[in-house]
Amino acid sequence: MDKAEQRGFNHNLSQDFKMPAKNPFRIVDLAAAKEQGSNVTCRTSFEVVPVDFHHRDNAYQAHVFLCEFSGRIDDREYLFRKCYARGCSHNLCPHVSQAVMIANRYLQRDYRLLREAGIDVDDERLFTLEDMLAKFDESFDPAMTIDDYINMAGEGVSVAISVEPEFVPAVEHFANVKNAQTFLNVHFTISCLGQDHNVDRCFACYATEQEEELKTPMARVADARLKELYKRFDDASIDYDRMFFSTPH
Repeated sequence: MDKAEQRGFNHNLSQDFKMPAKNPFRIVDLAAAKEQGSNVTCRTSFEVVPVDFHHRDNAYQAHVFLCEFSGRIDDREYLFRKCYARGCSHNLCPHVSQAVMIANRYLQRDYRLLREAGIDVDDERLFTLEDMLAKFDESFDPAMTIDDYINMAGEGVSVAISVEPEFVPAVEHFANVKNAQTFLNVHFTISCLGQDHNVDRCFACYATEQEEELKTPMARVADARLKELYKRFDDASIDYDRMFFSTPH
C-alpha cells in the first residue's frame, strides 16, 4: 500500500466491529482473527510526532508516541495505528522521559498478547528517544500506568477513579506537513493511598477534516477499548465512573 491507499483503508470503517478479520482496529481484533483460523501477519512502524494540542484554554506542544500495525489477514491487507503515550517538558502531560517508559510498557503488553495468540511480529522493537532523554535528564516520579493501579487494587488497596473522556483537537507535524487530528483522550483522576494521581490515555484518533464520517465509528473503537479496561476495573473492585465517548452503554 502507498500512503494514499493506507489512508483510504483506515477511513473505510465498518459499522460492525463483530467482524475483526475484515476490519481490525485493535490488537484484540488481530488475536480474534487468528483464533478464528485466519493467517495473520504483523509488522510495526514507529513515529514520535510533535503535536500542537488545544485543550480547553491551554495550547501546548507534546510528543506523541505512535505505532502503526500493518500486515495481512489471509489475503486482505490491514493497517491501523495506536497511540501509546504523550510526553512534554511541563506539567500538562507526563514528562518526555516518563512517556518513553510508559509507551514501552503498553507496547510490550501488546506484543505479549500477540505472541499468546500465535501471531509473530516481524520485529518487536521498542520506542527509543535517547537524544530527548538526555535533554530532559532530571528527577521525576516513577512512571505509573493504569495497570499499576489495577494491580494495587487487586492486592487490596482501595482505588477510586474518575473518568473524563474528551475530544481533543491537535495538529501533528510530519516533516514539512501539518496534519489536523482529533484525539479521543481520557483523563483519569486516580485516588489511592491518600493521594490523587493523573493519568491520560488516548483511545483513538481521526483526521479532523473528516470528522463527519469518522467521529462516530472512531468513538465506537474508543468505547470498545474502554469496555475492556472497565472489565479489568470491575475484576479489581475499583470504584469508578463508567463514562464513554458515544451513547451510554
